[in-house]
Amino acid sequence: MSLCSVVLSVLKVYYIGFKVLLYQLFNKSFTLPVFPKLHGRVAIVTGGSKGIGYETARQLTSLGMHVIIAGNHEEESQNAVRRIREENVKGKVEGCHLDLTSLRSIREFVQTFKDRGLPLHVLVNNAGVMLVPERKTEDGFETHFGLNYLGHFMLTQLLLDTLKHSGKQDSCARIVTVSSATHFVGEINLEDLQSRSCYSSHGAYAQSKLALVLFSYYLQQTLTAEGSHVTANVVDPGVVNTDLYQNVSWPTHLCKQLMSRLLFKSPEQGASTSVYAAASPELEGVGGCYLYNGQRTKSADASYDEELQRRLWRLSCSYVGIQEEGQCSLSSRQLTSEVL
Repeated sequence: MSLCSVVLSVLKVYYIGFKVLLYQLFNKSFTLPVFPKLHGRVAIVTGGSKGIGYETARQLTSLGMHVIIAGNHEEESQNAVRRIREENVKGKVEGCHLDLTSLRSIREFVQTFKDRGLPLHVLVNNAGVMLVPERKTEDGFETHFGLNYLGHFMLTQLLLDTLKHSGKQDSCARIVTVSSATHFVGEINLEDLQSRSCYSSHGAYAQSKLALVLFSYYLQQTLTAEGSHVTANVVDPGVVNTDLYQNVSWPTHLCKQLMSRLLFKSPEQGASTSVYAAASPELEGVGGCYLYNGQRTKSADASYDEELQRRLWRLSCSYVGIQEEGQCSLSSRQLTSEVL
């Protein structure tokens, strides 16, 4: 990637962000309707200790669900659990350690969860980083690709058998994956998914968000072909006032400080579409959708490329140590041996 390409990726990301801000300025934010209670249903929310993830966990708990906040910072997770419990909601909430930059940690989290014998009705792939400086995960993957995309890919595959057993014909289990509008300017370079040729944090972030959409669509095709009672949808929260912007340049940070109250969504507003995808009766049995502001909408043209979906899927399976296409859900024996 040349310097010109790096600059272009930066301009594209800010362009799409500006378009979303204009939309949010002139359009009312989606307001969640009243949903029926979901007592007895279990949900996992990654990155649920703050921002959009916290609001998602809080609102799902308020519906009576048993919510597990999966996060890498124990103190933040416990603070989130305490705050939600203080609202005296009827659901149950707890924290559990999960480091999405470590394949080993993902396996350990899944094994711990499965050992409890709990069902799983909702998986919200929410955690993410944005515009971080160039660095690698524990397993050597570029951070945006490794955490935002590959970590959630691995987590979803390892939990897929539990989701399938938990879903019923009239009450499907749901996979909700948080992408963003930046996926519209993302490009998947299958020859350099780790951005090794020339690093651009903006390009890497956009690529990871496009990868999540491609993965979700291909996963839904697989689930439908199998006749599984599990659905997979993608949500776009919009531009939300969270800590995700800590790595932006100082001029951008200054602009955010000045405009956030007027143009940015609150974390609660940003979480509304995630909660809608996780709990709405209107989406019962409905998968393969891209949801923005509570509405089904069209994603980037590239996200519908079935050949690209398939090739990314196969590469991802090989990255996480699963060789056979279509068999990405490890057995309990395989999972245990990996952890040990």
